[in-house]
Amino acid sequence: MDTAVNTISEIIESSLENAYTYGDFKEKVAGVVADGKSTGNDPDNEALIEYSKLTYARIKRNDKTVKLNAEIIEKVQAVSKPVTWIVLTESWCGDAGQTVPVINKIAELNPNITLKLLLRDDNDPLMSEFLTNGGKSIPKLIAYDPTSKEVKSTWGPRPSEATKLVNDYKEAHGKLTPEFKQDLQVWYNKDKGQNTADDLVAIL
Repeated sequence: MDTAVNTISEIIESSLENAYTYGDFKEKVAGVVADGKSTGNDPDNEALIEYSKLTYARIKRNDKTVKLNAEIIEKVQAVSKPVTWIVLTESWCGDAGQTVPVINKIAELNPNITLKLLLRDDNDPLMSEFLTNGGKSIPKLIAYDPTSKEVKSTWGPRPSEATKLVNDYKEAHGKLTPEFKQDLQVWYNKDKGQNTADDLVAIL
């Protein structure tokens, strides 16, 4: 068991050498959007380029509009042990545009929480250790203890209520339709980051 933990910690430590801060990640996304590209293994894919534009717009909007309630703020500020939140994502990820700004707002409340972002396709060894139902679903947050070098918990790719909506729809219809994906974005806009914040406080 210890060997597996050490292996994962080595992958994490190696991956962190190329990690972005939130500000650097936003600049990266802004850059690829300005260049008419996306991040990832298929930067010229027209659909991914359009999704990247949407993600960047959502990030900018949520940076301005998401407000954390007093209970969330109090719980986050009470965290006394260092933790590194590692988030695997890409510019084209629709869920990331809604949740990563919330993750950042929480991390900003406490110097014990360090946020680092990694591009999924540039970090396949790490992504492969944290699959969701066998898939490389993002965003994926890994809560890592920098002192003990242990993974404490994970979160993602969606907040718990959105996950239930997705699972229920898949069960009823077999797959997610473009209409459902639009409805999911409407849900995110109404939720205003609250479910994401509640989930993240629960794993602190």
